[in-house]
Amino acid sequence: MSANDRIQWFHKKISASCYPNASHLSEKFDISHRQAQRDVEFLRKELCAPLGYDKAKKGYYYEEDYILPLIIESENDADYQTVISGLRAFSEQAAERSVIQMQLPYTATLEITDKMTVMNLRSFIVAEEPRHRYRCEFPSIELFLGIIVSTDASIRVVSPDWLREKLVELAGKILERNGQQ
Repeated sequence: MSANDRIQWFHKKISASCYPNASHLSEKFDISHRQAQRDVEFLRKELCAPLGYDKAKKGYYYEEDYILPLIIESENDADYQTVISGLRAFSEQAAERSVIQMQLPYTATLEITDKMTVMNLRSFIVAEEPRHRYRCEFPSIELFLGIIVSTDASIRVVSPDWLREKLVELAGKILERNGQQ
């Protein structure tokens, strides 16, 4: 598992009020306690997470609402510099387009039957539901739709309706630009 996977897992546990700590991270991913501490410090310092530590619960929590920035995975992201440069590049692109990230993420329910696609979208999936349905959270509509369009698997937007309509509109524009309509 990569640093990205560990940080995503840690963030999800904090967001679910599970009060994870470095020991939990170490055990879950079979890494040294020191590496787990470095992951926590990376989250705090480089990703500016407002981490607090509850001594009674022996774990971390967010002192205020926090959305984990998009982390671009590389083939070998054990070196945090790759992760940081990916974040910076994404942030610069967003600034150039004057994108303002909302405090609360968007949510959607997708129907995905392909297990590999589920694995590839794991950074967006927050809950699994019956009948191959997955609840997802995402900070950017355009980014999320781009990812859905770029996958080669069968994905159906169950809800919300407005997201499905945007996806159909986007597909229509793509077909129109390529002389297919």
